Amino acid sequence: MRDAVKTAGALSDISRMRMVAALMHCEELCVCQLTALLGFAASTVSRHIGLLQDAGVVKSRKDGRWVYYRLSDGIPSYLREWFIEEVYETGRAESDREKLKEILSRDPAELCAGLRRSK
Repeated sequence: MRDAVKTAGALSDISRMRMVAALMHCEELCVCQLTALLGFAASTVSRHIGLLQDAGVVKSRKDGRWVYYRLSDGIPSYLREWFIEEVYETGRAESDREKLKEILSRDPAELCAGLRRSK
């Protein structure tokens, strides 16, 4: 039951739900890409991603100086199905997918540098 409470808590925030929806659309994303999508500070995105990771919803992979996040394989199928029905097919998630097209067309290093300059 403890894991279920952690998972529910991690998914109880609209920003974290948007992150999960984005990760359902893309195999993996780095913090800079999620920051560009949500329009938050990188520290806020990192805090949110940490909660999702702690709950076992996402996992990370380090590649040089980059850390990439993806959905965990351990998410139960019924939770994925619910998420698709209730979140993934919403107008907000659709809008995020459109924004992701532009974000993914940019080099991650340039995107991160641009985010640092805009502070």
